[in-house]
Amino acid sequence: MIPFILIVLFLGAPAANAASDPPDTMFERVKPCTLCHGESDQAEQHVYYPRIGGKPAGYLYNQLRNFRDGRRHYQPMTILLENMSDDYLMDIARYFSAQMLPVYQPELHSLQSAERELAERMIFSGDPDRDIPACSDCHGRALMGKAPFIPGLLGLPRVYLSAQFGSWRNGGLARGQISDCMSEIAEKLTDQEINAIAKWLSIQVVSGNPEPAGNLSPGLTQRCSSIVQMEIES
Repeated sequence: MIPFILIVLFLGAPAANAASDPPDTMFERVKPCTLCHGESDQAEQHVYYPRIGGKPAGYLYNQLRNFRDGRRHYQPMTILLENMSDDYLMDIARYFSAQMLPVYQPELHSLQSAERELAERMIFSGDPDRDIPACSDCHGRALMGKAPFIPGLLGLPRVYLSAQFGSWRNGGLARGQISDCMSEIAEKLTDQEINAIAKWLSIQVVSGNPEPAGNLSPGLTQRCSSIVQMEIES
């Protein structure tokens, strides 16, 4: 839980006049964000709080707006964002999007050959018979996302990935009740598939760049319309 004093001093608070106060910059304003999510140049990261530096601006904006408007549920985030305008949320999204990708040390899980085969099949081929698209269809062949809407999957701990799948399947605390394509897909995955995917992703080296969102197929654009929902002004 973020201390109350940080909430009071957070992003939208007026700049104080005392000479000892920090400068009124975005770097200073977003410090409560990095308290949990970490700085891009930090090697360590919390297993339940993802790094947000270098994520696509549209994705970050949508998540901030969803927390503020109650479409995604996590009380500390809702409190922090409840009085912020769309324009200010976009400023925050652009600030973090412009950062370099965070440092990530791949985890040291050993995968059995059957686990590796299962993970790579679901990630790069999916299962058409169950209407499960490949992860790479949305998140890109390099799994680094599609700008500006879809985040990359690399550089995330196994525990975090597994928890997100669980939230999508079960309507967990941090996920709202509005259905989206990931909720639908996660419900079709088995526990074995989720565990294999999460382990495989967590051991990969982070490299490459996001693809353009225009590469998303019309079918997936329609299926995931709740995610691909806004344009980024240049």
